[in-house]
Amino acid sequence: MANRRMFSMDVINTDKFMDMPISAQCLYFHLGMRADDDGFVSTPRLVIKIVNCTNDDLKILISKGYVIPFETGVVVIRHWKQHNYIQSDRYRKTKYSEERSHLELAENVYRLDTECELDVSRVDTQYRLSKDIVRDSIELENTISPEPEQNAEAQSGILLPLNDKTAYDVPEPKISMWAETYPAVDIRQELRKMAAWLDSNPTKRKTRRGIERFINSWLSRQQDRGGTYGQRQQASGQPPAGSELPREYREMYEELEKRPSLPDSPFQ
Repeated sequence: MANRRMFSMDVINTDKFMDMPISAQCLYFHLGMRADDDGFVSTPRLVIKIVNCTNDDLKILISKGYVIPFETGVVVIRHWKQHNYIQSDRYRKTKYSEERSHLELAENVYRLDTECELDVSRVDTQYRLSKDIVRDSIELENTISPEPEQNAEAQSGILLPLNDKTAYDVPEPKISMWAETYPAVDIRQELRKMAAWLDSNPTKRKTRRGIERFINSWLSRQQDRGGTYGQRQQASGQPPAGSELPREYREMYEELEKRPSLPDSPFQ
């Protein structure tokens, strides 16, 4: 096994790759470092334990098409030939000749010689992918996205950075719901402020599961402070509507209104 391996930016610098969890990306690199000169790794589960990843990370790599598994437990890096070119005087042919015989190389990308869409019903011969592995991979593919895919029309385009280096595209129906829940708040403006804050504080970014709780807490605080509109009016000297103004500010405005009007007073 060589001490040096290369990785092509054409493969890893893509949205498809970057959308995977960091742990799955990490496992991919470690598998690549331990692969033989043809891209085969004989002990992927040992690598999983060494780097403290999980079997789900391997299933993600399989379902996303970055790794091809065999019933023997061996896996091969699908884009190995794009990553690495090994000179003939240094090349050592893989000892997994049986697995290699069932692969073809198309544009420097491995694929099974009978490969089509991953279909458990067609995985019936000994040399094809394990039924259990494929079934798990397909089931995981259906659950990788933490939330159902939304139509582009239902998304606002306001992206909140998450702690896994992806982003939460705020759905339009959520904005409508929050607008009714927090009527004093300019929801879109506050979401943009959240995006800027999260971008400047990467260590405090939220998970995809926790981001809506963060949004609600932020908007609730803004509502209690008089809302976005209330803060704008306060800055300009105009009191917000009484129902939107916290008690301490309401008392302050009531006291100001009792004072004699001055030429420059905003309350004259």
